[in-house]
Amino acid sequence: MFGIQPIHILIIIVVALLIFGPRRLPEMGRSIGKAFSEFRRGTKEMTDAFQEGAGLPGNAGASNTIAPPPGTPLSAPGTSLPASSPSVAPSPAGNFCINCGAPNAPEASFCNQCGTKLPAKAL
Repeated sequence: MFGIQPIHILIIIVVALLIFGPRRLPEMGRSIGKAFSEFRRGTKEMTDAFQEGAGLPGNAGASNTIAPPPGTPLSAPGTSLPASSPSVAPSPAGNFCINCGAPNAPEASFCNQCGTKLPAKAL
């Protein structure tokens, strides 16, 4: 950890014991521990506040689901909403890969980006 070896830690403890004495050393250890815990708590609160402000899912009670748009009826558990078919946009002209979407030459049989076999053109 940080390039500190056990002998270095031992030397630091001995020097601290000589400087502060055996009575004040436990007090100082407690105060340093409290300072570290306050620092961690503060950084966690700041991180949670940032994630909440940015709209990112946080650790505190947030779920990874996407909320429906306002006004959308919610279904009760065990029921389903009527299925509606999504509108399909017309495909652009060209020979595009179905896997990665990369454009390819019209006469190509395989994608030049990922190597996937391109669908055969209807004649």
